[in-house]
Amino acid sequence: MHKTLFGYTLLFLTALVLGSCSKFSKLQKEGTLEQKYEAALQYYKKADYYHAGLLFEEITPLLNGKDAQQAELAQFYNAYCNFKQANYNMSQFLFKNFYETFQRSEYAQESLYMHAYSLYKDSPNFNLDQASTLTAIGALQDFVNTYPESTFREECTTLILELRDKLEKKAYEKAKLYYQTSEANIANFRSAVVTINNYQKEFPDSKYNEELSFLRVDAQYKLAKLSFIEKQKERYQDVNKYYLAFIDKYPKSRYVRQAERYYEGSQKELTTILEAEKATKAANTTSNTGKLSTPSSTIPQNK
Repeated sequence: MHKTLFGYTLLFLTALVLGSCSKFSKLQKEGTLEQKYEAALQYYKKADYYHAGLLFEEITPLLNGKDAQQAELAQFYNAYCNFKQANYNMSQFLFKNFYETFQRSEYAQESLYMHAYSLYKDSPNFNLDQASTLTAIGALQDFVNTYPESTFREECTTLILELRDKLEKKAYEKAKLYYQTSEANIANFRSAVVTINNYQKEFPDSKYNEELSFLRVDAQYKLAKLSFIEKQKERYQDVNKYYLAFIDKYPKSRYVRQAERYYEGSQKELTTILEAEKATKAANTTSNTGKLSTPSSTIPQNK
């Protein structure tokens, strides 16, 4: 009984789908421009963005030069059809094209916002290339500059902060990656320090700066320890500089004790280096003094 009912239901749905497809195909092949336009609007109202988009895409170039209002709406709705189907790269292009074509339209402001919002939606995860994220930030900022009083302004500000947080996390992971792989290569310690310095210039208020400030002390200490003797003094002095900056800004940090150990180790190493320099200088002074002294027996005597 149940199997029979299921079979009838499946047949009914199949017939319905085939009939719908057949009706749509017939409309595409035989329908007039006006019929296709009206059908596209109906599909759009029913949230059938796939069929609506197919029709809008077909009729949009045909409407240009005929009915200006229909041409405007067809382009606007076609952009939305792509957006609703998550074709964000296409929707951002279509919304921008609409804005540039119909700048006096009542939908112009919304279209420019949707161009930027589509770029936002197309921004990838933080661990991927962030070129499109920068493009999205630029588009959102351009919208705010163009329409400073817009109702979309607050939303744009929120989206910009969200995208900047993504860039921040990407840069943070990059800095951490250099640090985590630095055991294998001394160059990575140096890269870790440089990357952290650049990060803190770009994101001075980042929530990751406490951890990165400590990792900079850590990486700099290990870099100094593995360096050639002639470079160790300057690099240990940088350990001290980074430690003092860290302890000044984060005196109650959970990394304080670890940072202190690197500072104390650096101080000991610097003391050893300075004593060695002092001994070398003293030896050179003694040596030079000896060379300048001439034995009296070699001086001719006046008789």
